[in-house]
Amino acid sequence: MSYLNFDKTLLVNLERSLSKEMIRTNRAGTYNSTTLVDCNTRKYHGQLVLPLPELGEDNYVLLSSLDETVIQHGAAFNLGLHKYGNNMFMPNGHKYIREFNCEVIAKTTYRVGGVILTKERLLVSFEPRVLIRYTLVEAGSPCVLRFQPFLAFRSVNELTHANGDANTDMDEVANGRKNRMYAQFPELFMQFSKKVTYTHNPQWYKDIEYQKEQERGFAYKEDQMVPGYFEVPMKKGESVIFSAGISEIKPTTLKAVWDKEMLRRQPRQDMFACLKNSAAQFYKRVGDKCYLLAGYPWFGASARDEFFATPSCTLDIDRPEYWQAIIDETAVPMVRTFMETGRVDGELYGMDEPDALLWLVRAFQKYAHKYSVADAAGKYADISKQIVDYYRKNRHPRAQVHRNGLVWVEGRDRPATWMNAVENGRPITPRTGYVVEINALWYNAMCFTAEMMRAIGKDNLADLMDYQAELMKDAFVGTFWNGVYLDDYVIDAYHDKEVRPNMIWAAALPYSPLDRKQQKAVVDICTKELLTPRGLRTLSPKSGGYRPVYIGGQLERDRNFHNGPVWPYTIAAYARAYMNVYKHSGISFMQRLLVGYEQEMSELCIGTLNELYDGNPPYKGHGGMSYAPSVAAAISVIDTMNHFETQQNV
Repeated sequence: MSYLNFDKTLLVNLERSLSKEMIRTNRAGTYNSTTLVDCNTRKYHGQLVLPLPELGEDNYVLLSSLDETVIQHGAAFNLGLHKYGNNMFMPNGHKYIREFNCEVIAKTTYRVGGVILTKERLLVSFEPRVLIRYTLVEAGSPCVLRFQPFLAFRSVNELTHANGDANTDMDEVANGRKNRMYAQFPELFMQFSKKVTYTHNPQWYKDIEYQKEQERGFAYKEDQMVPGYFEVPMKKGESVIFSAGISEIKPTTLKAVWDKEMLRRQPRQDMFACLKNSAAQFYKRVGDKCYLLAGYPWFGASARDEFFATPSCTLDIDRPEYWQAIIDETAVPMVRTFMETGRVDGELYGMDEPDALLWLVRAFQKYAHKYSVADAAGKYADISKQIVDYYRKNRHPRAQVHRNGLVWVEGRDRPATWMNAVENGRPITPRTGYVVEINALWYNAMCFTAEMMRAIGKDNLADLMDYQAELMKDAFVGTFWNGVYLDDYVIDAYHDKEVRPNMIWAAALPYSPLDRKQQKAVVDICTKELLTPRGLRTLSPKSGGYRPVYIGGQLERDRNFHNGPVWPYTIAAYARAYMNVYKHSGISFMQRLLVGYEQEMSELCIGTLNELYDGNPPYKGHGGMSYAPSVAAAISVIDTMNHFETQQNV
């Protein structure tokens, strides 16, 4: 049995199976996503969802579902599944599923009487095309497979409804048909690897419901167009491949394309293999640029998230070519342009966030740990110095360095940190003034840049930066240390004493402004009040503002967002800080902590980690179904343990 294998007992139980999703990407922004029983529960789900820059920044659902029907001896067995009103599911095709396996690619096995049919799907790398292969494993006599495409042609942030503007014509192409429902969209080509017959019978299937959207308080009912159906005869042992894309393909090449893509796939036989596979799903190539998406299904490329997650999602999984493409060839030139002109040429947004560039210096530091300080200095000393000077000379549009050396940010009118939920346009968690993790990152950036300056022979400059960092270190402790732990932020005479996970970075970064006793105190209070099996809570349960469950409408969820739920990305800093304090004696504790992430590999979005989890048991996942910082953090914990186990304390 494979690592990601689910049997009929679970699959026929919709209460359990509808909560489990899968997502696969083509590393260029296109994705395929649904539940394990092929019932879409989000408006973001679809068989072919892709970016269309000419239409806007969103992704767009072209082919929402593809319902299959097995026809044998005149009897039809529909394998599809959709939710309608009054909690009605039709046509209940999940009852025929015997197994779902996702060790290599998503594979569903159906049994209809004496017929055993498998369905496998994959995306073509860097091309907006999904391939689905059907194999008739067992059959006492020949069968006919019928396919009904459910078309949406809409943004992932919208819903479509029956209308007279939709073009339902299906024009013939080789072994299939093409359709363009609306003039502004590209054509959708639906083709098969063998000849098929097509029957035109356009119908709107009305009031399909998405229960995830209903739970989130959004509009959740949609009408979808089914223009007709394809039929193809099959005999035992035969396979047929279905292709959906925005360009035509030669049907005779489909098998070769399938075989080539299969050679690219790596099995997911354990948690680390799942995390590696998931990390690679975030790569997005756009022309000569490459990004690390913050996640799926609704995220773009965020500077803060990309700079945090890229080291673990590339270097720690032995994909240095993507580090080079994302950081060296794309991010660094864009950062230089931003600092010189204030302009961002590309899709990487959030460059002006007060901490974003400091996370890039931290990424360079991780590169140095992976290879050497000399290697890092040869490549990144200059850009790191430019970043430090950019802050020191107060050229940053949203951060000021005060005479005490600390970074001051304004976060009352616009979020200045990763805790960025807003209500009526204003921050719900208005962290402002001196913010603890931003200043910890700033101190670390100063010290590491000095280390690289010294590595390239610029000792005088390194000495000056070290001197300034030492002055800042005293200011940091004097500002944030309250005798027990670190205040979250300080403005004027106000010290915010809420116990939040942000302080953990000051104990985790290689250059810490804290002494060992203070580091231990920070680790201990985070362990006592914030630690869960999914990471650190965003607020201590002892706080009167603790709201641990991410439920309700948009406003309620925004108010809860950073006031109790767990964000797994914080576990990377916690693990490093814990190991710094407890050394090798902490390895077994970290191993036990990873069990919580192991459990998530078969929950919710299988083989990956969600954006956030409830702060109280059972720690249910929410937000983005696959989130790059969460995946990167789990990889980082494993890497941290490996280093300590091999006597390489980083």
